[in-house]
Amino acid sequence: MNKEIGAIILGAGKGTRMKSDLPKVLMPVANKPMIRHIIDTLEEMKVKKIVTVIAPDGDAVRREVFPYPTCIQEKQLGTGHAVLSACNEFRGFTGDVLVIFGDQPLYTKESMNKLLKKRAEGYSVVCMGFTPEDPARYGRLVMDGDDLKRIVEFKDASDEEKAIKFCNSGIMCFDGEKIFSILASISNDNAAQEYYLTDAVEIALRMGLKCSAVECPVDEASAANTLEELALLEELLKKRKAKK
Repeated sequence: MNKEIGAIILGAGKGTRMKSDLPKVLMPVANKPMIRHIIDTLEEMKVKKIVTVIAPDGDAVRREVFPYPTCIQEKQLGTGHAVLSACNEFRGFTGDVLVIFGDQPLYTKESMNKLLKKRAEGYSVVCMGFTPEDPARYGRLVMDGDDLKRIVEFKDASDEEKAIKFCNSGIMCFDGEKIFSILASISNDNAAQEYYLTDAVEIALRMGLKCSAVECPVDEASAANTLEELALLEELLKKRKAKK
């Protein structure tokens, strides 16, 4: 893991479902905006380049992440499109690139380092998985040994695939030399006409590249889309601090 590390934080989401005018990533957890928890962890890991993708009206997020750069996702065309918005900031970057959703503030440096370590084994894309008690409607990670064969969304999964307990958490690690060529090949040929980040696995495999996945504790994969989920993050963070 001697390569430089970069990170793209997806921070363009709105706080509508939280009944707030605040952008979602600025909602507080333990008296700190969610995105600040992520940046603190990345700084602890000595990540060289941190770029946040924001909405056109994302000035508040820009101020929160300063002095780190931001880039604007002009239209909400999906997670893959959001990451592509950061392309210019990473021109010439040859290290590893972490892609992190800004509403998932509980990932630890230990888990992120697991992604980087697996990437160093020759995989171009590494996903973070987790094994919840109830896999519910999470996307499933279809593995063959250490190799990730595909991510299948619950609605598209066969009964056999729905029986898989290993689920996609969202965070991913890419070979910085290949990430944007992979993402540029993603199609929006789906019902929502959006470019999905999870399609990167299928594209990478089609390009002859290898993909894998590592596992993190269930709590770390928690995200906040509602006030109830935000309160759960707060509780989980309190429990973590109490253990230290």
